[in-house]
Amino acid sequence: MNTTQQKLERVIENIEKVMIGKKEVAELSVVALLAGGHVLLEDVPGVGKTMMVRALSKSIGAEFKRIQFTPDLLPSDVIGVSIYNPKELQFEFRPGPIMGNIILADEINRTSPKTQSALLEAMEEGSVTIDGVTKRLESPFLLWATQNPIEYEGTYPLPEAQLDRFLLKMKMGYPDILEEMEVLNRAQRTPPIEHLTSVMTVEELIEIQDEVREVFVDETIKKYMVELVNKTRTHNSVYLGASPRGTIALMRASQALALLKGRSFVLPDDVQYLAPFILSHRMILKPEARYEGILAEEILARIVATMPVPVQKVVR
Repeated sequence: MNTTQQKLERVIENIEKVMIGKKEVAELSVVALLAGGHVLLEDVPGVGKTMMVRALSKSIGAEFKRIQFTPDLLPSDVIGVSIYNPKELQFEFRPGPIMGNIILADEINRTSPKTQSALLEAMEEGSVTIDGVTKRLESPFLLWATQNPIEYEGTYPLPEAQLDRFLLKMKMGYPDILEEMEVLNRAQRTPPIEHLTSVMTVEELIEIQDEVREVFVDETIKKYMVELVNKTRTHNSVYLGASPRGTIALMRASQALALLKGRSFVLPDDVQYLAPFILSHRMILKPEARYEGILAEEILARIVATMPVPVQKVVR
């Protein structure tokens, strides 16, 4: 196990001190962290979505900001506002909570599309524009959004343009009986999150993010990714398939997963494992498919199962 992998394993172990039985969620969170992508956590209330993001932020010593999304939240409440100072006879910028390293957009689907759209520039370009002036956000900038399932009352579906900007989407799920017993035991004492300390610095994270881009991706693997994404666009149950941004996200996340596993190259297994998390929320199914209860994850599973796995030829 190399030094980079050891650092990343410490982050995962740190998260597991707080989140019981959620190693896969912790690993996917680190993948997103390394790939520099945003994450959408969708699940019912009370399963630990907010705690997960807090634990991750504490583990890397990042500046953490939380935005509680409500129906009356305005864009200026998120990105900031310029206020006139009568003493200085000029406007002063008051930064909003978007100015940080790890931003928790809690219950993002409870606010209006107008306020949701205020995040688009920040998510894609790492900047915000206020009164015609563009301000860069600190690096790293990662948005973690939580949402309750859209069938709950008082929620708004996220715009497709915003969904496409999330690197991956995942669910927490309920703990099993033994895990929930351990949750009770830990909750009886001081919550573990209060004792959590950082095991990595932001500077170290930025260095490792640079390493991710150096992970080798063979041309056959790239072609495999492109063909997989293209099949989501031509499937007879899909109205709109994954975008080229989704293809890039799949490659970057695969590189991050390979680095997390201690490899300097991407395997087809990395692509197959990550495809449902990266591509499913970028697919819009036809009405008849939704009526039949077909899920995007099921379509992706069929696509992956029918595609030939690429084999790299070794030149001797």
